[in-house]
Amino acid sequence: MHLTTKPVLSKVCWPLIKLCEFVGEHFPATMVRMRYLSRFRRLPNLKNPQDLNEKILWQKLYGDTSRWTELADKYQVRKYVESLGLGHLLVKLYGAWSDENDVDFASLPNSLIFKANNGEGKGTNLVVKDLKSQDKDSLRRLFHHWLNRRHIGALAGEPHYKGMKPMVIAEQLLPIPEGEASVVDYKIWCINGKPRYIWVCNDRDKRGGGAAVMTYDTSWTPRPEYSVFNEDYRHGEILPKPANLDKMLEYATQLSAEFPILRVDLYNIDGQIFFGELTFTSLGGMMDFFTPEFLDMMGREADISQVKHR
Repeated sequence: MHLTTKPVLSKVCWPLIKLCEFVGEHFPATMVRMRYLSRFRRLPNLKNPQDLNEKILWQKLYGDTSRWTELADKYQVRKYVESLGLGHLLVKLYGAWSDENDVDFASLPNSLIFKANNGEGKGTNLVVKDLKSQDKDSLRRLFHHWLNRRHIGALAGEPHYKGMKPMVIAEQLLPIPEGEASVVDYKIWCINGKPRYIWVCNDRDKRGGGAAVMTYDTSWTPRPEYSVFNEDYRHGEILPKPANLDKMLEYATQLSAEFPILRVDLYNIDGQIFFGELTFTSLGGMMDFFTPEFLDMMGREADISQVKHR
């Protein structure tokens, strides 16, 4: 449960949220320990990290995350994708603005998606299927809120978000396949620059949080035993293997080559592959939707010995 994305809880817990934001911004390691203890009933091993969560936590607290600031930014990451010769994977960009008053609605297509470049997708994405019918003043107020959010990443102790320049971006709205509630999101976990497992999310709820999920290995063998299913991450059906899975894995390899732990998110619409985003701190490095066995296995493989200290 995310207090900041639940309207009623957000209001009730506002003083606590503000206190946690202060702690997270100024004492991120303390914030991480508090949240980890609350979720797992034990403290994380940050001196000698072992599992996948702990190695993500160690990197975000003590490693050089300057590249994360650039590549977790949904706008700036486009340059990185292009630099690798993968510009053809990028979803069409209609515009990017740092001031809500600069948005020229008349120049935009009628269907599109607006995003905060530094958002997590829960309340910072807006699908618009008929822009002409939208109240433009309401949209500008929403964009103003996105652009003026403070303490982004503080609640999860994620300092790399502080350096992002807030922007609103408008992109092509990918078509939802017939019979589906949402596009299928292929989240490819790469360890030491090599794809290892694919966490697939589909049938998302309207707020973009909950979804049906399934874990597959790189041969597309379902591995449900690695997942912890709950009301947010429901047990998904086995989906057909993408015909061009090998190309998706090839692209994920290229995109993750520099990093010991990285999740490469891709879409595949009727055989056309699209880049989604790069995720360095999945659920802030406190993933409870994978089993301890999976987290231990991935942690053993991940070599963070060459990560530069901050």
